[in-house]
Amino acid sequence: MARKYPLEKVRNIGIIAHIDAGKTTVTERILFYTGMSHKIGEVHEGEAVMDWMEQERERGITITSAATTTFWIPTYEKGNKEKEYRINIIDTPGHIDFTVEVKRSMRVLDGAVVVFDGVAGVEPQSETNWHYADEYKVPRVCLINKLDRTGANFNKSVKSIEDRLTKNAVVIQLPMGLEADFKGIIDVVGMKAIEFHGDKGQEMVEVDIPENMKDEAIKMRAKLIEKVAEHDDVLTEKFLNGEEISEKEIKTTLRKAVLEVKLVPILCGTALKNKGMQPVLDAVIDYLPSPIDLPPTIGIDPKTGKEIERAPKEDEPFSALAFKVATDPFVGTLTYFRVYSGTLQKGSYLMNATKGKQERVGRILRMHANHREEVDDIYAGEIGALVGLKDTTTGDTLTDPNNPIILEKITFPEPVIEQRITPKTKADQEKMGVALRKLSEEDPTFRVSTDQETGETLIAGMGELHLEVIIDRLKREFSVDASVGQPQVSYRETVTQEAQAEGKYIRQSGGRGQYGHVYLRIKPLERGSGFEFVNSIKGGTIPSEFIPAVEKGVKEALSKGVIAGYTLIDLEIELYDGSYHEVDSSESAFKIAGSIALQEAVRRGEPIILEPIMKIQTTTPMEFFGDVTGDIASKRGRIDSMEDRESLKIIEAMVPLSEMFGYATKLRSMTQGRGFFNMEFADYEPLPKSLEQQVVEGRK
Repeated sequence: MARKYPLEKVRNIGIIAHIDAGKTTVTERILFYTGMSHKIGEVHEGEAVMDWMEQERERGITITSAATTTFWIPTYEKGNKEKEYRINIIDTPGHIDFTVEVKRSMRVLDGAVVVFDGVAGVEPQSETNWHYADEYKVPRVCLINKLDRTGANFNKSVKSIEDRLTKNAVVIQLPMGLEADFKGIIDVVGMKAIEFHGDKGQEMVEVDIPENMKDEAIKMRAKLIEKVAEHDDVLTEKFLNGEEISEKEIKTTLRKAVLEVKLVPILCGTALKNKGMQPVLDAVIDYLPSPIDLPPTIGIDPKTGKEIERAPKEDEPFSALAFKVATDPFVGTLTYFRVYSGTLQKGSYLMNATKGKQERVGRILRMHANHREEVDDIYAGEIGALVGLKDTTTGDTLTDPNNPIILEKITFPEPVIEQRITPKTKADQEKMGVALRKLSEEDPTFRVSTDQETGETLIAGMGELHLEVIIDRLKREFSVDASVGQPQVSYRETVTQEAQAEGKYIRQSGGRGQYGHVYLRIKPLERGSGFEFVNSIKGGTIPSEFIPAVEKGVKEALSKGVIAGYTLIDLEIELYDGSYHEVDSSESAFKIAGSIALQEAVRRGEPIILEPIMKIQTTTPMEFFGDVTGDIASKRGRIDSMEDRESLKIIEAMVPLSEMFGYATKLRSMTQGRGFFNMEFADYEPLPKSLEQQVVEGRK
């Protein structure tokens, strides 16, 4: 079966935003206008199509990103079926505890619609997501939503985008009226005004630009042309000569600049009141890339280690990236994947190049938010899901067995908070093991480990809400009854200076002995560097077959620091000397020697404990401002900035995570329930010496 939609008519987009900017509501409208859902589901009524998990419906937030396929004919094509486009939408959560979902989605998107709240403008999570999009060079358009709300301010929101995110934003739409008077939009490119009629805003009616807005629209268009003209020599010439520049020329050049991530168009509307959503779909078609507008995907040949490319064509060898693994109640394990090149057929075999294992392709599904369609094959540039893959986890590359390639992996932040979890009965214990394994396969920022001393199970994640949702899912989806301890901070340890040590493991007993002997040098690295192992053995003082064993011993020893037993991070470990015995040396002896040397070197390297520091943004009414800032200071917090918004004060600060437990309740009582906050992980910093003893005691 040949593909129905040529690649230039495919768009893979994500909708990203800060929590509560109205992202899922925007997606719901898109599904309604594209005819995918016959009625509009509302998030606040727990009816949203995209939020299908029970927890999502109860909390009114998006937790997992759902992928859905829909179709759109641009409004200016007047229903011409030939001009229909396929849009694959990945709905991502805005809550920082689920940052993994945003990051893994970014890797497989071609373009993004970034949604902002028209009252709040840029919020911390929008900044984090924006930086992820920069990291993966994702072209994007902005939508300033919620302009019907009291306190909505379009110009202020635009300014916050220019100040905090990018100087390259260009306004292509203006709102007609604000708050309760918001009637429609002015299209600055085509110089026309549009109102949205009908009970669901489905009729777009062209009207004259209101007299009182003509000057502003003309001024905005001149500003837009000036910015767009910089990206095309012919237009620059026309602009300088004062010649008229057509709508088509603006669109073509703006598209080119957006694809190169040099300009970002800004649109406006209100999803809840059904105004301005169809033009967002048109903008997705007009300005965001199709898979062929992007450079070829680069990966590594696992056999040679050299860089190779894959173009988004059907006749190239198959390559895809698994970006999400989900446990589905009906079909078992679902692996969402994005195809970068080639074609995949049902019943064929593919290679998991990351793990070097073969997988059989059973069923291929195309997802429509809450229902699915089975297909026989899937092509370059598309997004689908495979049922029942055995060894594939998030970030793995799936390829043609004869032409393997490993695509760039997705790196995830480390968990910062942990909890002990104990099953109530023997039956729960067995179920819990299976459930935790499945959940950690789905979510790379969720880790499960066993406390070596007590034998208890520890779960670690990105925040209190993250672990709360996981425990909730254990009870509901896997019917595991378990009691959980208080959330604990996941500290880390590191060294502050260079040190070296010798590790010797010699055992003589009857028969063959054990002999391993190494010298290690360690030095501290910058925060966030992780761990590096350097092999500087010269002249075979240790045979090369024992080097991996030393590295393995070192890695295992990293999981237990010397002060309080927390994981060691940000270290370079160099193996520079040692000796071996012709007969008695073995891998296990060198592994133990590596571990002994590391522990000793860390003791000599003046070790310290590091604590996670969170970036928090607290919003409070003016009258409680003094109490709130005083409270932040008492939590060892540093205030970075303060700004006024209407009658509110917004405080941004850095606060240690250990001081933030129960903050939501405290803030509510300090501000009569009117204050709120959000936080995200920023960095690890040394724990003050005065508190070190407490942490060591607590660990015992």
